[in-house]
Amino acid sequence: MDCWSSSFAVVDEFEKLVLRMNPPRVTVDNTSNRKATLIKVDSANKRGSLLELVQVLNDLDLIIRRAYISSDGEWFMDVFHVTDQNGNKLSEDDVSERIQQSLGPRARSFRSLRRSVGVQAALEHTTIELTGRDRPGLLSEVFAVLSDLKCNVMGAEVWTHNSRMASVVYITSEATGLPIDDPDTLAKIKRLLLYVLKGDRDKRSANTAVSVDSTHKERRLHQMMYADRDYDMNYAESGSASGRSKPLVTVESCTDKGYTVVNLRCPDRPKLLFDAVCTLTDMQYVVYHATVIAESPEAYQEYYIRHVDGNPISSEAERQRVINCLEAAIKRRTSEVKTREPLLFLF
Repeated sequence: MDCWSSSFAVVDEFEKLVLRMNPPRVTVDNTSNRKATLIKVDSANKRGSLLELVQVLNDLDLIIRRAYISSDGEWFMDVFHVTDQNGNKLSEDDVSERIQQSLGPRARSFRSLRRSVGVQAALEHTTIELTGRDRPGLLSEVFAVLSDLKCNVMGAEVWTHNSRMASVVYITSEATGLPIDDPDTLAKIKRLLLYVLKGDRDKRSANTAVSVDSTHKERRLHQMMYADRDYDMNYAESGSASGRSKPLVTVESCTDKGYTVVNLRCPDRPKLLFDAVCTLTDMQYVVYHATVIAESPEAYQEYYIRHVDGNPISSEAERQRVINCLEAAIKRRTSEVKTREPLLFLF
């Protein structure tokens, strides 16, 4: 092990020790606000804590009406005003426990990046990841290949944006009902699906990979489309959805404090905060302070960020890239096609 790897390992172990000594403290307050439940979280700080926390709130199907975030230093303190899907305060007793478990030292990290076409064996199914040029009939061709290979499609989630498509598909063996882990079968699935994805018009080459990671599927879809550069309007084709109204995103310098300030305004919708934080995290930025207000049809978000090396944004090209990536992240989900139940396809 070289010196750099050794130093990184020591820092990582120290971070784990700090988290064990200072587990997250979660307070659920149903009395301070008439319209919303306040969830207050404070803990030792580590990179990715904000994203993990927002993901937990999303997985609990909570709507974030307001948020006040501060993580400048070794500690983070966040306050979220949340309701259920019907706009009511929370009545569940396990919210605090579930958040603490998700942020504790044994929680799984979401810090992984996989490639364009991957196959991952899980406990209940094998997960196939796909990215490519969006076109009519693409999914029918994908499912036809899987059917010919005697695969059961258990479910799928698909996002499309700027003429690109990203999808995760969950399959099992038709013969056994179990995940597919045979290397020859996986290699054949990847080879045939890569052929389908490329078609005769895809301008960009695709890669295949077998992954062992277990990233949350919505985080993974963001990563896949970001890696596929769906934010780059140079790749947009005529007739694509790129002409839709854009969210208002500005990126400015806060010279006296050494931050870059990102402001975002757009129509409010569920999971908007997650999409923005996910994008900033994957672009290697750290959110030090943030304010979120989403109590009307329009949502407002303000972030004080720096790059992971501690520096603010320093070039016009980088500033424009952040704007483009946040716009893409917001628009991906508005054009998504989701299927959460088991699927039945007739070919």
